[in-house]
Amino acid sequence: MPLRADHPSVCRPSPHRLRRATWLAAFGLIAAVRLTADSDDATTDGLPSADDRFLAEIERRAVRYFVEQTQPATGLTHDRAPAAGGPNGSPASVAATGFALSAWCIADARHWLPPGEARDRAVATLRFVADRVAHERGWLYHFVDAGTGRRAWRCEVSTIDTALFLSGALTAREYFNDAEVSALVAAIYDRIDWRWAMNGGPTLAHGWTPETGFLPHRWDRYAEFMGLYLLGLGAPVQPLPAAAWDAWRRGPLVTYGGRTFMAGGPLFTHQYAHAWFDFRGRRDAHADYWRNSIDATLAQRDWCAAQTARFPRWSQDLWGLTASDGAHGYVAWEASDGIVDGTVVPCAPAGSLPFAPRECLAALRRMRAVGGAEVWGRYGFADAFNPETGWVSPDVIGIDVGITLLMAENLRSGLVWRIFMEAPEVRRAMRLAGFENEHPQWEGAAARLVMR
Repeated sequence: MPLRADHPSVCRPSPHRLRRATWLAAFGLIAAVRLTADSDDATTDGLPSADDRFLAEIERRAVRYFVEQTQPATGLTHDRAPAAGGPNGSPASVAATGFALSAWCIADARHWLPPGEARDRAVATLRFVADRVAHERGWLYHFVDAGTGRRAWRCEVSTIDTALFLSGALTAREYFNDAEVSALVAAIYDRIDWRWAMNGGPTLAHGWTPETGFLPHRWDRYAEFMGLYLLGLGAPVQPLPAAAWDAWRRGPLVTYGGRTFMAGGPLFTHQYAHAWFDFRGRRDAHADYWRNSIDATLAQRDWCAAQTARFPRWSQDLWGLTASDGAHGYVAWEASDGIVDGTVVPCAPAGSLPFAPRECLAALRRMRAVGGAEVWGRYGFADAFNPETGWVSPDVIGIDVGITLLMAENLRSGLVWRIFMEAPEVRRAMRLAGFENEHPQWEGAAARLVMR
């Protein structure tokens, strides 16, 4: 809609433009400072230019997925798509849509979309989710029809997938600083009934269905849900009690190769919360979650390298297990003798890029070299492949593309972390959970001044 002559934005820069200009001005400094995280101690002197170019290409192809596989009218992102591109009949994933909302911020900051398009895409998504997408007390269904927003596949209302969507929504709100975006995010966030999802217990339920009520499983031991609890603690309406943060078990603990860490299962459990929440240099009364993800990543790499008697192509440069497609269906791969069959998953090392840059970059380069054009395609890497048998997934999966994109950008610039951690709800949650309020060691005073 054209602006009226008396509209205030005609006469002076809008708050959105000023805020976006601040982020973009800082972006050059972010790129210069660069996140430094290496192998064992999470400190390096930055990315070599060849690695930066490689990650930029991975990101560009990931953004292409979200552009091509998000419905323009609804802003909902398909759960998966053919690796070669083209239309597909899969429903939308609310988690993939949350990653898309963050993708628009990255694409705008990198000038990969025309001016204004990223904001328009975010508004389309938020407006449709606020007004049309099916929900129960604010909690979104795991999968919905990409054109109508109705529940798909008789799936559950999912607490974790709602949290992943909300993380993307808050990222968009903080980045665009736009009145309509802010109002829509408030409508979506404020309607969530956090205490209802506890179902009378001290922890959150996995989900709920109209047919059977609450699912029997709870988020009560370490997994990918840390962001879910923190968003609940910081919620402006009907928040979780602070005690909920301490109610889940920090375990089980495992030791491999001299590294002891909380094991959550597939590697994505150590990654998803970290895509938005910046745990570097912070710990609560229980653990250093950043260090835990470093150890989990490097322990998996060492475990995979020790399996060469069974899988000769695996090595310290070719490894990666997490939930993905397999030759016989979807599998939650993890470092376990009874599960693996030689399949490797590119988003496993990609999602751990900030935790172990050198090792994860080496794995991604090796995957591209070994897999060739069958594995490296229009949207980046195929979801998974088996270098022992030659099998390659014909698809890519939205959440796997999403974690790859966000963690690549966080390694390169820390942009998503910096945007998201500005949200007052996030700051309140970190305080209530008992995290130390300190900045990561690498972040200089000049960068902090520019970003505030």
